[in-house]
Amino acid sequence: MSKLLHRFRRVAPYFADGRAGLWAALGGAMVSAATEPMIPALMKPLLDQGFTAASLPLWLVPVVIIGLFALRGAAGFVAQYGLAWAANRGVQTLREAMFARLLVAQPALFSQHSASKLTNTVVYEAQTGANLLVSALLTLVKDSLTLAALVGYLLWLNWQLTLFVAVLLPAVALVMRSIGRRLRRLVQASQDATDELAYTVEENVLAWRIVRMHGAGQEQARRFHDHSLRLRRLLLKAVAAAGAMTPLTQLFAAVALSSVIVVALWQSQGAAAVAGGATVGGFVAFVTAMLMLVAPIKHLSDVMSPIVRGLVSVERGIDLVEHTPSEHGGAHAPPRARGHIQLDEVRLQYGQDDSPALDGVTLDLAPGETVALVGPSGAGKSSLVHLLPRFVAPQAGSVRLDGVPLEQWDVQALRRQFALVSQDVVLFNDSVAANVALGGVQDERRVREALAGANLLDFVATLADGLATPVGHNGARLSGGQRQRLAIARALYKDAPVLILDEATSALDSESEAAVQQALERLMKGRTTIVIAHRLSTVERADRIVALDAGRVVEQGSHAQLLATGGLYARLHAMQFRT
Repeated sequence: MSKLLHRFRRVAPYFADGRAGLWAALGGAMVSAATEPMIPALMKPLLDQGFTAASLPLWLVPVVIIGLFALRGAAGFVAQYGLAWAANRGVQTLREAMFARLLVAQPALFSQHSASKLTNTVVYEAQTGANLLVSALLTLVKDSLTLAALVGYLLWLNWQLTLFVAVLLPAVALVMRSIGRRLRRLVQASQDATDELAYTVEENVLAWRIVRMHGAGQEQARRFHDHSLRLRRLLLKAVAAAGAMTPLTQLFAAVALSSVIVVALWQSQGAAAVAGGATVGGFVAFVTAMLMLVAPIKHLSDVMSPIVRGLVSVERGIDLVEHTPSEHGGAHAPPRARGHIQLDEVRLQYGQDDSPALDGVTLDLAPGETVALVGPSGAGKSSLVHLLPRFVAPQAGSVRLDGVPLEQWDVQALRRQFALVSQDVVLFNDSVAANVALGGVQDERRVREALAGANLLDFVATLADGLATPVGHNGARLSGGQRQRLAIARALYKDAPVLILDEATSALDSESEAAVQQALERLMKGRTTIVIAHRLSTVERADRIVALDAGRVVEQGSHAQLLATGGLYARLHAMQFRT
């Protein structure tokens, strides 16, 4: 019980803003519970005065019955609406806390968890868990109050018979405790299985072209079947565990009820019952109230499953908020850096069993210098540029910007110094202007200048809504080249002192590439620029070319110098141009 209370205390702060709804739901539940004993209580005067003595006014019967059920209906509506209001307010608070954590979480989170798992936690599990939890708590409160009201009425009628009700309480508590533990384990396993199933769908939706190109449909269908089968089995086990609770509870209730009826009949036939003034109406009222105990007891036995499911789902979101470390940096935050980048004996390794992505890299990039990184796939080019905005951190060595180690920079101030155009273009389902001015204030003049610099303004002018035209999910309404140029326009708009171009012109045709290259060359003046390109024709005019292989700098110099040396760069150049 203490563990359960501790778990509720973790959840409670996120539903604090919904206290008004919870109080309304509690009030409605109390009124509804208070009306429950009135139903069996009506049986006594109805039988004793209405049928036996014929002294009950007939007009009073419909007035009391209709009024009673109208009051119960109004109380039930208030309880249900207050519950929904509190649940949705709590879900909103929890979702905003989770999303805020995602925006500042350490980058390792996104390598440890798939996008589908994080989406499922933020969007679906928070809502489902809160609804289950708050609904179960309302049932717990309402039926507990109903049970208390009925037991109180029974004690008032005949306290000796009511003692049989006490037989139910320890038996039900034992059943709920043992089955609740199993349910929690099964629910957690079901959530993991759901994440695996969702990730399989995510992979196949994103890679549908590759799947069809390689005829891998049957193989992927088998993967989906295996994950789906595991999830189905876990869900059935959870249903079996929850389903066993109800018949066991009803069995205990039947034993107590049958015992009570037998004793009541025995009392009614003895002298003690006569001395106590027992009547037919009183006996019927007592038995009716006893029968009405079965429903709240059953509901209380069933409430453990949704409470466990709701707690597990909501706690998963709370774990994301409380146990996911945020990025942290220093206090150094100048408005604009000069762009002097230094790497000193930097070593970066992603996994303990992996080869180093960077192994003792030392580089010095002067402000305004254009440096091209070349080398075979896996040489460490992308890893190097990911170090600069602190998307990853080295295990050894130091990285400095303007002589200040990156860990001493304020993270947001540090990233304002970089503009990145990656080969993996990411666009948002928003307007063209919003994607260009991402993270900044939209200035239509600057947006147009950036689009013109990326050779995209003429195309945008042909769109029906111009700059306000939505680009679709990840730019689905644009071609590959247009998406790439829009990403370049975003970098032009940011006007950062350091440019990182990771295959920035890879999706452009020759004519567009020439136009964009001219714009980029104008933009590079006075800015430190790092260019990653497998097409070596795009890096020939760089101030310096750095060749990487297996995480190490093997040579550096100008295009002419490296060709004359006959090293790695010369070999790569010869392979591309067949010289």
